[in-house]
Amino acid sequence: MQRLQNKIAIITGGARGMGARTSRLFIEEGATLVIADVLEEEGQALADELGPRASFQRLDVSDEANWQRLVDDTLARHGRIDVLVNNAAVLTFGAIGALPRETFERVLAVNLTGTFLGISAVTPIMCRQGAGSIVNISSVDGLRGVNALAAYAASKWGIRGLTKVAALELGLHGVRVNSVHPGGVDTLMSNPGGVPRESLADQYRMVPLQRIGAPEEIARATLFLASDEASYCNGSELAVDGGMSAGFYYEGLPGSPTAPVSWDANHEQGDQRHG
Repeated sequence: MQRLQNKIAIITGGARGMGARTSRLFIEEGATLVIADVLEEEGQALADELGPRASFQRLDVSDEANWQRLVDDTLARHGRIDVLVNNAAVLTFGAIGALPRETFERVLAVNLTGTFLGISAVTPIMCRQGAGSIVNISSVDGLRGVNALAAYAASKWGIRGLTKVAALELGLHGVRVNSVHPGGVDTLMSNPGGVPRESLADQYRMVPLQRIGAPEEIARATLFLASDEASYCNGSELAVDGGMSAGFYYEGLPGSPTAPVSWDANHEQGDQRHG
């Protein structure tokens, strides 16, 4: 199925992790793709591997001039821009009282300002076309609070709000803007030690699906929002987090990881409760 046939797409942070898997999937689905990243060696190698419909361009998402050059070059080569995935991000840990201002501002510059600059750069083109899809990669931490992630969570909540405003303003011109909210995903950012996925189960026991996510699962959600299959989705938030944002467990009560329920064909658990 070629869900992005004849679409010109840009993916930021497309050289590694979720971005690289999304790049591969977009090519599989027929897109002509620009991989934009600061990782020049990895980005160029991926573009070479993916073939003639993929190209690489160095992009510092926090630099407005970089964005203008990327957009100008893409238009010169392809004549239009149909999809932008704002995926580039950095992650840092630190308690609020110990987090240096420059660190906080750097995370916002890449994650939030970079997303704003990307939207701003493609807005005139997509609005003139009367069509386009922008997918902003936020996070489950853009739906909740979590300790040690003041800068990251602030940036991802900011992306969530920015997505809503852009959806309102650009929707008038046929341009859709949506956000994806991944939970823990098995990439270098979330799993820098490369621990085998099955060995991470205990760390994710409070996630309803009891596991870390795979980059493929985020890529497929992004593909859906980028494609015409999501033609009536605008300003939406798609959580791909294994249920992490659904709520929290009361330890020890029925239905929690520490008090599992066994179901058999006769629903004995239900019979016991009402017997």
